Amino acid sequence: MALSTEEVGRFAGLLESNAEAVITAWTDAVSTLLRGRLSHAELRRQIADLHKGFHAALAGGATDLEGDSAAELRAQLSELSTIRARQGFTATETAVSVFALKDAVLPFFEQGASADATTLRDYVAFSAFIDRAGLFTFDSYVRAREDLISDQAEQLLELSTPVVKLWEGVVAVPLVGTLDSARAQVVMERLLQTLVDTGSPYAIIDITGVPAVDTQVAQHILKTVVAARLMGADCIISGIRPQIAQTIVALGIEFGDIATKASLADALRHVLRKTDAKALGRAGRREG
Repeated sequence: MALSTEEVGRFAGLLESNAEAVITAWTDAVSTLLRGRLSHAELRRQIADLHKGFHAALAGGATDLEGDSAAELRAQLSELSTIRARQGFTATETAVSVFALKDAVLPFFEQGASADATTLRDYVAFSAFIDRAGLFTFDSYVRAREDLISDQAEQLLELSTPVVKLWEGVVAVPLVGTLDSARAQVVMERLLQTLVDTGSPYAIIDITGVPAVDTQVAQHILKTVVAARLMGADCIISGIRPQIAQTIVALGIEFGDIATKASLADALRHVLRKTDAKALGRAGRREG
């Protein structure tokens, strides 16, 4: 429900004429709710900025939170939500920082003999406006938190799929944990990019740290091998433990002509032998 023009004017006047007292009471109320997780000076600065935003919106004629007059206030609430999400506050702790304004202004509605039915309606109307602002803050926090979690997940995904150079012309991808579609895509992209950057003709995909290999995991590995081959690189799969070997046989998974080794060391020795054999072959052709 939108505020009337008269209500907007009265609320703006109340915030302006009692600014210092409202800010102090508001800060004290939020400080109690946050249990000292923010310094009093930092919290007071945030509350003072919010007070200025509410006053500017109402003084500009904002009858609800959706209009252009409340654009700056919405931006402030979104910024507060983002900051609190990054600082590890909960959505409730963030929203109550706005809801606490109702407690801060209540004494000014109760002052004197003028506390009548009109005053009560004013307080209810202003409380509804604050409630909408608090809910907007809650929604903004949730979006900010989801974005933060998504960014962190991407960073962890990249950290969990390193591509390392083992030897000249030999790179390896040591996989640890479950290999799902999203991670398989990252593995493929990072491996192919490393092959381009280093010009390596050999790539070792080590699955020692993969707890179990099912049909889906095997398909992801095979796709990565095929993609690497299209780039001109031979792939060797290492880390084939007895349990994984039995599972692969039981599932009827075919690795075809892809070389498989029990350990990363075995795979590296295999590659070095192939490298030496090619070098000897080239030397023999030159001597001939």
